[in-house]
Amino acid sequence: MAGAAPLTAFGQAVIGPPGSGKTTYCLGMSQFLRALGRRVAVVNLDPANEGLPYECAVDVGELVGLGDVMDALRLGPNGGLLYCMEYLEANLDWLRAKLDPLRDHYFLFDCPGQVELCTHHGALRSIFSQMAQWDLRLTAVHLVDSHYCTDPAKFISVLCTSLATMLHVELPHVNLLSKMDLIEHYGKLAFNLDYYTEVLDLSYLLDHLASDPFFRHYRQLNEKLVQLIEDYSLVSFIPLNIQVLGMKSPLLLSHRV
Repeated sequence: MAGAAPLTAFGQAVIGPPGSGKTTYCLGMSQFLRALGRRVAVVNLDPANEGLPYECAVDVGELVGLGDVMDALRLGPNGGLLYCMEYLEANLDWLRAKLDPLRDHYFLFDCPGQVELCTHHGALRSIFSQMAQWDLRLTAVHLVDSHYCTDPAKFISVLCTSLATMLHVELPHVNLLSKMDLIEHYGKLAFNLDYYTEVLDLSYLLDHLASDPFFRHYRQLNEKLVQLIEDYSLVSFIPLNIQVLGMKSPLLLSHRV
């Protein structure tokens, strides 16, 4: 919207793989902030999100629907979601018009879970970049399911994805290990929790992988991936547990926060 006044607001872009708890996080965080007296607007940017548990101030489904796109263009869910984000990117005036009346709010953007959008596809990054031009100052909150800690191979994969996301999205960034209240049900951790949150010496993970007959053949590849992660030295995590208990503060963070 040419000539529009800056939004001059702050918020979070909540990103992460499907099932990592983004929508639950937006619900818990919005309740927590309201309990502190903050005015909060939750914006659903995921056209595949249905039955939203939170009070939605802006819903991208009003602009474009994933089901309609899939039917009209004969696309699968992944291709349809990419199209939806590209359509939103091309129609950001609609989003700006929706956000303008909420300029005195703190924003929570519930983003799609398709990993490609945060690792190499340009639409979501372009949307965030345009928001910065509106003086909407965002921090990326990247959720990763804590069950990945129980499998060394999956944890290395998550580290690579988190690093790629940090480099691609180009926002101030916080990585969260979500669903910490369930971690004991996933299986015993090979190391203390601090090892995973601080991403300490990853050579220990390589030793665990070497004990697996399948991954023993890929030791050199895993060594290169670990070296890449350690060379950047950017990835660390904060453990997170959200429980809606009907109390004033439904957001429970670990003692490290």
